[in-house]
Amino acid sequence: MTEGRAGAHDFARYIALGDSMSIDLYPALDAGEIDVAVALERVASAGHIAPIGAASLLYKNSEDRWPDFLADDLSTRYPGITMENLASDGATIGEVFGEQVPQLDVTDDDVLLTLTIGGNDLLSAFGNRPRRALMDRIVTDICEAYDLLVDTLLGRFDRGTLVATTVYDPSDRTGRIPGVYEESGPLPLEFLDRLNDHIRALAMGTPRVILADAYAHFLGHGVSVPEEDRWFWRRSLIEPNARGANEIRAVWLQTLRDAGVY
Repeated sequence: MTEGRAGAHDFARYIALGDSMSIDLYPALDAGEIDVAVALERVASAGHIAPIGAASLLYKNSEDRWPDFLADDLSTRYPGITMENLASDGATIGEVFGEQVPQLDVTDDDVLLTLTIGGNDLLSAFGNRPRRALMDRIVTDICEAYDLLVDTLLGRFDRGTLVATTVYDPSDRTGRIPGVYEESGPLPLEFLDRLNDHIRALAMGTPRVILADAYAHFLGHGVSVPEEDRWFWRRSLIEPNARGANEIRAVWLQTLRDAGVY
């Protein structure tokens, strides 16, 4: 399918799947809009967290924080649409299969799904510093697992549209992220490129899948710029800050517009 030709929809249900690119925790920590217990424990169930993560903003804008997006959200565009954010901190593809997919109730409604996954799979592999040949096989396995996950989701929702999101690079092509395997030298970004290229090709070639290229949008907003200009949380540069969550939301909205489904 050619990107941008998904067709008109009247979405009744929005489901966010994947990792911390989609959750409220880190944007709320960055903004200070979070209960003290959550801030201390970093456990979302410990108290209130402001709904200002990417998925929450896509569903319903925070008008006080982002007035430029007034009424530019799913709940306005599709009155009555429901939201389920099943994404979780640190999730891998296997955890989406094992913990998030089993929570999905199959319906015949038009369903919009966003997927942010793959970054933690790569970081886990990088941490073991495998030889290149083994890393090649690991990335091939990650790509195959990604394909299987997409097939599974599309199979569950005959009228589902899936937004596949590329993995951003906080290092801004330097391969160096403060606090992330610094002792091992630059991260091997060619493997991140392989995964993102795979996601792009999958989205271009698979009906009902559309591409949100967060990688391209975020490039130049990581370690290469002053802290106040970054879209990543200052205490952990692999997580989106409040501005970063808004930017992920902006990429998703543009993706939906380009596809003609919003």
